[in-house]
Amino acid sequence: MAAKITWRKALVTFKEYLLITVGLLLYTLAWAVFLLPNNLVGGGITGLGSIIQYSTGFNVAYSYVIINTILVLIAMKVLGGGFGAKTIYALLVTGLFLRFLPGLVPQEFITNFTADNGKLMCVIFAGAMVGLGIALTFTQGGSTGGTDIIALIICKYRRVSPGTVIAVLDLLIIASSMLIPNGSSISDKLLVMLYGFVLTGVVNYALDFALNGRRQSVQLFIFSEQYETLTDRICNEIHRGVTLLESQGGYSKHSGKLVVVIVKRTETNKILKLIKEVDPDAFVSIGNVSEVYGKGFEPMKKS
Repeated sequence: MAAKITWRKALVTFKEYLLITVGLLLYTLAWAVFLLPNNLVGGGITGLGSIIQYSTGFNVAYSYVIINTILVLIAMKVLGGGFGAKTIYALLVTGLFLRFLPGLVPQEFITNFTADNGKLMCVIFAGAMVGLGIALTFTQGGSTGGTDIIALIICKYRRVSPGTVIAVLDLLIIASSMLIPNGSSISDKLLVMLYGFVLTGVVNYALDFALNGRRQSVQLFIFSEQYETLTDRICNEIHRGVTLLESQGGYSKHSGKLVVVIVKRTETNKILKLIKEVDPDAFVSIGNVSEVYGKGFEPMKKS
C-alpha cells in the first residue's frame, strides 16, 4: 500500500514538473521567436535582462539567472521550501532555454513569424504565449521568477489579481527602455516602449483569463419533483454539496424543494447530463459565480 502511494505521488510530481516545463517553453519561445529578434522589450526580469542585453551585449539568460537567484532566496523564506524547489527548477530551465533556444530555432522560421507579420502581431502572439506559459507554471506551484514571485507573495495575503501586480511592475521596467543607449531616436524608443505596454496588456489578459477560467464556477437552481434522487446522485457522483430550499410554484401552487448546487464550470455538462437522466422535464437555471470559497473550491484568503 505504501509503495502504491509513493508511486502515485511520484507520478503527480512528474506531471507537475512536466507542465511547468511546457509553460516555460511557451514563455521562452515567445522571447526567442517574437521579441528578442525585433529588439522589443517586455516586463519581468526577462524584460529587464533584454534591456541590459540591448545596452551592453550581456546575454539575457545570465542576467535572468543572477537577478532571480536573489529573489528566490527571499521567496523561499516567505512561500516555503516547496515553492523554492519548483521555482529553482523553473529558473534553471528558463535560463537554459533563453541561452540555447534562440540558436536552435531556425532563422527562416523566425523571419516568417516576425518580418512577415510586423511588430504589432509579434507583440500580440508573444503576449498570449507569455501569459499562458506563466499561468500554466502558476497552476503547478511554480514561477518564471522575478515579478511573478512578487505577485505570488502578495496574492498569498491579499485578494488581488496576480496579473494586476505583474502589470504595475512591468510598466516600470518597460518605461526604463527609454534609457537604452543604442543610438536610436526618441521616437523609435517611444515606439518600442509603447509596444512593450501593449505586450503587458496582452500578457495580463491571457494570464487572468487562464487562471480565472480555471477557477470559474456556476450556480444551478434545479426545480424538479425528483429532487431526492437528484440530491443523492449529485452528492455521490459529482461529489458536490447540495442545498434544499422550500419552494412553491406561483402558477401551479405545487409545493416542493428547490435544489441549489455550485460546481466548477468544467463540471456543468456532467451535472446537466445527470439531471436529464433523472428528470428530463426539470427546470434549470444557471448563473455565473465570480468567487467561491470553501471545501472543494478556493481556500479563504485574508483581506
